Amino acid sequence: MNHEHENQNEPSSFWRSRYALGYLVIGAVAAYFLLTEHLAHVIGALPFLLLLACPLMHVFMHHGHGHHSHHQDVESPSDQDKDASANKENRHEPR
Repeated sequence: MNHEHENQNEPSSFWRSRYALGYLVIGAVAAYFLLTEHLAHVIGALPFLLLLACPLMHVFMHHGHGHHSHHQDVESPSDQDKDASANKENRHEPR
């Protein structure tokens, strides 16, 4: 039996390899030791990080102000009257 698989020729993803797991473990250990050794510095910076989070969330979550092209314009009654009169003029009655 000869079974050909299409996915065998594609390289596997880096994040599914054992090297990625090793990098994640090394990164977790490094983060642990950095936080335990420099916890006083991190706690001292928390109020500033909270203040910095406000404008960052505003920019990235609200996508700025203006330039909202997805809003639909509501027609005024005068625009609707103009459209209705134009339709009456262009309508052809059957003979």
